[in-house]
Amino acid sequence: MKCLVTGATGFIGRHLCQQLLARGDSVTCLSLNGAKLPDGTPTLPVDLSGAMPGQELLHGLDVVFHLAGIAHQQAPVSAYLELNESATVQLARQCAAARVPRFVFLSSVKAMGAMATREERNELDCLEPGDAYGLSKWRAEEQLRTEFSADPMSIVILRPALVYGESAKGNLALLAKAVRAGLPRPPAGGARSMIAVADLVDLLCVLAAQSLPGVSTWIATDGEHYTTRRIYDQLRAAVGRRMGRAWLPQGAWRLACALLDLRRGRPADTTYEKLFGTELYSNRALLTSTSWRPQIQLEQLAPRIMAAAK
Repeated sequence: MKCLVTGATGFIGRHLCQQLLARGDSVTCLSLNGAKLPDGTPTLPVDLSGAMPGQELLHGLDVVFHLAGIAHQQAPVSAYLELNESATVQLARQCAAARVPRFVFLSSVKAMGAMATREERNELDCLEPGDAYGLSKWRAEEQLRTEFSADPMSIVILRPALVYGESAKGNLALLAKAVRAGLPRPPAGGARSMIAVADLVDLLCVLAAQSLPGVSTWIATDGEHYTTRRIYDQLRAAVGRRMGRAWLPQGAWRLACALLDLRRGRPADTTYEKLFGTELYSNRALLTSTSWRPQIQLEQLAPRIMAAAK
C-alpha cells in the first residue's frame, strides 16, 4: 500500500509511520520542519498552512492520512482555522484531483462541543464547540461532508478520545510523576473515554484498507470509563505500591487545581474539570461498521507510563 502521512513527527504520526513501515508499506512522511523520525526515517518539510504537497507526491497513492494540525496550544484563532480547517479542506481537494481513493482525517471528540450529559455520546450528539481547536476541527468536518459526500474519493473522519501511550505528554504524564511523588488518592467521581495510541494506529491501518462510499464519521475509544482514581490506583500498582490514602478533602483538590490554573493563566476549574469531570463517548458505531476491536487498556501500559515518568 502506498501512503502519505501528514504530521508524521507528532505523537500519533510517529507511531503510525512506524507501523506502516514495519508492514512493508510505502510511506511518504510529511512534517513541518522535515525532522527525522526516531528510527532515522526522513520526512519532507511542508508547511500546510502556506503550501500543499506537490501533485507528484499524491499521484499513485492508495491513502492519505491527514494528522497534521494545531492542538491545545496558545495560538490565535486564525491559526487554528488556517491549519486545522482550511488546510484540511484544501488537501482533500488536492487528493481528489489526484484521484487518491481514500482520505483519512484525524479529527477529535472536541469537534463535538461541550458535554451536555454524563452519558456516552454518539456521533450525532454534537454542540457547536466553544474553543478554537474544537471549532476548527468541526468546521473542517462540515466542509468535508458538504463537498465530498458524493465524490469518488472515500473520506473517513475519525474522532479519537484522549489518546495515551507510554511516551505521551500532558496530564497523564503529570499524574504519573505526581503518583511517584506521593500524591494522595484522588476522590471518586467523573470519568472519561480514552484510547491507546497503538490501538488508534491499528484502527487507522484498518480504515486504510476499506473503501467506503462518501464520508464516514466515527468516534474512537477503547470502550472503557476511566476515572482519575482508577488511573491513580493502576499507576501505583504498576510500581508495586499499595492503594494510597484519600486524606485530602475534595475542596482542597478544587483549591489546588484553581491555584494551578491561576499559575498557568488558564480559566478557573479547567484542571479540576479535566481530573474530575465526565467526558464519555461511544464506539458502538465504529465496532458495528468495521472489523477493528480495541486490544489495550490503560492497566496494560501503566508500568511503561510510570517508567517514563522517572
